[in-house]
Amino acid sequence: MLTASLPCRNADANQHLLTILDQCKSLLELKKIHALITTLGLSRDDPFVSKLLSLTALSDWGDVDYSYRLFSQLSSPKTFYWDIIIRGYSNSKNPNPAISVFLKMLRVGVSPDYLTYPFLMKASSKLLKKELGVALHSHVVKTGFQSDRFIQNSLIHMYASCGDILDARKVFDGMLTRNLVSWNSMLDGYSKCGDLKSAKEVFELMPERDVVSWSSLIDGHVKTGEFREAMVEFNKMNAAGSKANEVTMVSVLCACAHLGALEQGRMMHQYIVDNRLPLTLVLQTSLVDMYAKCGEVKEALAVFRGIPLSRTDVFIWNAIIGALATHGLAKESLELFREMQRVGIIPDEITYLCLLTACAHGGLVREAWHFFEGLCRHGMTPKSEHYACMVDVLARAGQLAEAYQLISQMSMEPTASMLGALLSGCMYHGKLDLAEIVGRKLIELEPDHDGRYIGLSNIYAVEKRWDDAKTIREAMERRGVKKSPGFSFVEIFGTFHRFVALDKTHPESERIYVMLKLIISQIRQETDYEDQLLASIEYLATPYTVLKLHLTRSGRCNLIRPNKSREENKATTHGEARGTQRLKSEKIKILQ
Repeated sequence: MLTASLPCRNADANQHLLTILDQCKSLLELKKIHALITTLGLSRDDPFVSKLLSLTALSDWGDVDYSYRLFSQLSSPKTFYWDIIIRGYSNSKNPNPAISVFLKMLRVGVSPDYLTYPFLMKASSKLLKKELGVALHSHVVKTGFQSDRFIQNSLIHMYASCGDILDARKVFDGMLTRNLVSWNSMLDGYSKCGDLKSAKEVFELMPERDVVSWSSLIDGHVKTGEFREAMVEFNKMNAAGSKANEVTMVSVLCACAHLGALEQGRMMHQYIVDNRLPLTLVLQTSLVDMYAKCGEVKEALAVFRGIPLSRTDVFIWNAIIGALATHGLAKESLELFREMQRVGIIPDEITYLCLLTACAHGGLVREAWHFFEGLCRHGMTPKSEHYACMVDVLARAGQLAEAYQLISQMSMEPTASMLGALLSGCMYHGKLDLAEIVGRKLIELEPDHDGRYIGLSNIYAVEKRWDDAKTIREAMERRGVKKSPGFSFVEIFGTFHRFVALDKTHPESERIYVMLKLIISQIRQETDYEDQLLASIEYLATPYTVLKLHLTRSGRCNLIRPNKSREENKATTHGEARGTQRLKSEKIKILQ
């Protein structure tokens, strides 16, 4: 890079070298300049030491281990240099060395300063080690930095990240002066802990707000499943004149995905384009996930294919493979996996979960066993979710004995999702004796889940064991478990319409029930599912969608099944989605 011979102590030449260092865009470039600096005898000069350590430890393209090797060659490094190394490791995927460097710093007699502790708190937060954070807090008090606002803010973040919101609040309340970071740290802490009431109280008390404040509140709503409220806060944020950033849009797209709000999701995509937000890989992954969960696989693929393969990572591959899998495109999903391997992306546990989902929807039992066993071959251990998927594959294929045997031979206790998948297979294939055993086990696992009692009661009803069905209902009443009403909702022209069982509050109720009778009459001609449809008339969004589709050809219907948890209503294979719902979807297509 440099061809001219430079005098070692020439100030202009030294400044020129520092300028070139600032322009480095890769570690390889920096190493070449470092070699020249060493040759010229400048490698111990403070300006060059500081610049080399900062670039190698803190740059996106840097290497903190390389930085530490440079640091280790210094005879008596200043506190500032120790701080750079600690900060570099605290930013890395493995922040443990930050603590080791700090302990070494204390052993050699170097005193930490006000910049040292925030990076150590960040390392503790990432490691989720509260006991480490408490020990560091004690050290802060001993060294007299307990009133430093920068350190106090990092303490709030550390305690909140470790789930101790009470101690986080104690630090916040003990601050003599607070800045916007202090308020945002407390707000984010409450949001992460799911205490939206306290988060809103802090939000309302804030003397000023920025995009971080709004993003924390929106993300809090998303994390607690309050997706519509998240969208309301986003609209308030726009009205207040605050411009969203990448973090905000990831949360908002997640809310759109869970609501199935395609039109709003498209509007958010356009917002990103109009406001020229950088399309980071995280944001593109969120777009893929949103379009997939809203049923638009083609648009999800379009976003994915717009990314150079060299820029992709395992997360976006998981998103698109999972998208195809949950929409029943099993062969396409497996083909994408093969493409992922050709690109050189190493699959993780989520990848195999997506592949097992694809196999479940495609009836690919042999391939499912191949992927399930591949987990162990690649040094991973199957988790409960993988077992639940594998059980679902076998149960859907009618291999109920094999599914039951897999559950029995596990080293872990069976989860509700595993047994739920098995129960669904038993009901679908008419294996009611095994269904009864599984149903009773589900009640033991989740005694406060109304759907477990109703499921077992329905098994008895199918067998006409009315006394047993009545006993289960009475047991449910004695425990005080209430049947939660199922509901459905539909997005028409970006507006949500929500319905519950026997709902007649909608202004178009009369026309909706006329359409419901028409749907039932058509299904009666072709199937024997009329009784189940009549028993699930909380799906009033279905006739409303057909009614509007007939007039506008625009609308999306999301069916939330009664007596199912939020997780079981997701478009995944872990739940109990089966026959009647799929049939209804097919009938709606026919009616269109």
